Parts: sequence; structure tokens; C-alpha cells
Amino acid sequence: MQREEVRSLADAAGEGTRVLTTLVRDLHSGIASRVFCLIGPAAKPVAIVHNKTAALAYGAVDRAIRGSITGVGALAAQVYADDESSTIDSYPRVAGAIAVLNGIYGHQLAERGNGLAWSMQVRQHGKPVNLTPAAVAAAFPEATGRIAVFVHGWVMDDRAWRRRPRTGERTPPYGARLQADLGYTPVYLRYNTGLHISHNGRSVADLLNQLHRVWPVPVEEIALIGHSMGGLVLRSACHYGTQHQYDWTDAVSRVICLGSPNLGADLEKGVNAAAWALARLPETRGIAKFLNLRSSGVKDMRYGSCLDEDWSDCDPDEFLRDRCHEVPFLPTATYHFVATTAAPRAVGILMGDHLVRPWSASGVGKSRRIPFEPQHGLTLTGLNHFDLLNDPSIYIKVVEWLGQSTEQETAI
Repeated sequence: MQREEVRSLADAAGEGTRVLTTLVRDLHSGIASRVFCLIGPAAKPVAIVHNKTAALAYGAVDRAIRGSITGVGALAAQVYADDESSTIDSYPRVAGAIAVLNGIYGHQLAERGNGLAWSMQVRQHGKPVNLTPAAVAAAFPEATGRIAVFVHGWVMDDRAWRRRPRTGERTPPYGARLQADLGYTPVYLRYNTGLHISHNGRSVADLLNQLHRVWPVPVEEIALIGHSMGGLVLRSACHYGTQHQYDWTDAVSRVICLGSPNLGADLEKGVNAAAWALARLPETRGIAKFLNLRSSGVKDMRYGSCLDEDWSDCDPDEFLRDRCHEVPFLPTATYHFVATTAAPRAVGILMGDHLVRPWSASGVGKSRRIPFEPQHGLTLTGLNHFDLLNDPSIYIKVVEWLGQSTEQETAI
């Protein structure tokens, strides 16, 4: 690994120990405050001494641990790492762990300037592509006028699209098959899934604007395919691309959301409710603070937030309040959804794919509705959330949808 990456790992580890130390301190403080409250005013002198002693002790422990980790990281960077060695992306398991870290605490990493906080990138063969004419031409030597852009979901990276089907067969990813079957050039993005969805949406809009300008051949059509959070990011990108009057939006023919929590994810709602309840008692307030440290990106999935105004100027940890504004579809594009359940219909309606329920993926809620047309969607059973990344039945439908665009353009 390179020196800066080792230092960033040490910084992240040190910050992790601070979070754990703070959790233990807050639990200790909450339990102690309950005891002192039960004793009454007579315990006040003891409480003052206790609180000051505890603060000093936890502060000393925190500084000692973080200082040690920082020192070890600096030493390791000098002795075992150099700028000529492989980057962290060369180690798939480590890169996978960093993807999870970005998803859970990505916005904190970005705020700290930690090198592990990923930026929005085009990736080809696991490496970043600079958005210059020469670099893009070299990365895509067989570029066509049709582009299929793939955007991964929460706690993932561009490697997620290489997932094998549940059958274990060595089936090529969607991108490679679309290239062979319909002539689409696959473009994979990687981003920090811990940032606000609207932040990533703006970044995708800007990136596609640059890519559109330097693409080796004239762009005829763009298909956008997002898994889970990726679908929300793409819906956001289309909105901000329209706001900025970017030319690429006119080339978008299809937007396909695979298991996207368009109306929210129950897991995030459950964590929000749990944190709110735990914050009511001093003994568990520390656990609530710990839970509320999760990233802005995952909190946006509580109700499928795609815009800045959904989260700005409000408490991100307020109890189960839907502040989402509707995001109009691109008038020139057809939007599709794929929903799935991991169990037969009766149970599957409740369970969904273990993370997103069918009504959320299809955008049909009691108080909100995402304007997908039913005939432009697909609902399956027996698949979990991650099966959506590579499944034969889904690919058949995607080919059908994108094939319709190809036929229409040929007719014109």
C-alpha cells in the first residue's frame, strides 16, 4: 500500500477507537446519573467529583490510544509503504472493507479529509479513468455511441456488478452482455455512499457532463442503471443535470432502478426509531448517539431522499418524518423499476428482498407515489437484494427494455 493510504487507515482506526471510547463514557455517565438522581441532592458533591474524574480518565485513554495508533501508522507508512507500491484498490477484500466504511461513516471521512473517503470516479478494470479525451479513448478503445452507466448501491463499489448469479454459474455481468448483445459500452461509477444522495447526484450529473464532452464518438443514447441507492443517485443526477441544462440529459433513453428504496428502507426507519427511543433514557442515550453517527447517505434512505431540500435545515435524526420532495422524471426517458421478494407473495410483501419492500421499489405508497408506469416495471419472487446485481431473468427484461430503444432509433 502507499504511504498516504496507510496514514488514512491509521486515522480511521484512531477515529474508531474515539467513537468506542465515547460510547463507553456515555453509557457510564448515563448509568451514574440515574444512580445519583435516585439518591437525591445528597449525592451532588460525589457526582461532581465523579464526573470530573471520569472525564479526565476517558480523555486520557482516548488520547493515549489515538496517539499510539497515529504513531504506529506514521511508522508503518515510512517503513513498510512507499508511493511506488500497489494502491489499496489492488486488494479486493480491503477495498470491500473500505466500501463498507464509506457507506457507514463516509461523510465523516470526507469531513476529516481522510484519504479513504472515495470521490466520484469512472472505473475501468478496477482503476480510475481520468476524464480527458486521451484517457477516455484509451480506457474505452471500442466505444460506441450507446453508453450504459452502472451505479452501485450502499456499502458497495464498482466490483459489485461482477457478482455471480446464485446458481454459481460464471455468467458475465450485465455490462459485458449488453455490450455483446446490443452494442452498449458499459461505464461503471464508484462513489462514497456515505455522502448525501443529493451530493452524489450532483457529482454524477457533473461527471456525465464531462464524460459526454470527451466521449470518443458522438453519443447517441445513454441508459442509466442503478442498484439500490444507485437508483436514487441516478434520479437525483437527472434532476440536477436538467437544472444545469446539461446536454447528456437529452440522450438518456432509459433509467432502470434495481431494488431501489424509492419510498424508503425499513431497516433505516427501524434504526431511526430505535435511536429515538434509546435517547429517552440516560442509561441508553450513549447508544442512541452511537447509532446516530451513521452516515448521511444511509439516513437519506429512510424515505428515499434525492434532493438537498429534503435534508437541509432540519434535524437528520428526527423521529420518522418524511420530508421528501418529488423529483420529476426526465421527459425524454422511460423509467423502469425492478422489485423482488425473497419469499412467496403473501410473506414477500412484508419481507421484501430483506432490505427493500416491493411497494417502495415500485414507488407505490399510501401518501407518496413515484410515477413509474406499472407496465415498465418487473416484480419477481425468490430473489434477495443482492441477486439483482446479476440474474438471468432480470437481464432478459433489461435487454427487452433497451432493445426497444434500439429498435425505435433504427426506425427513425
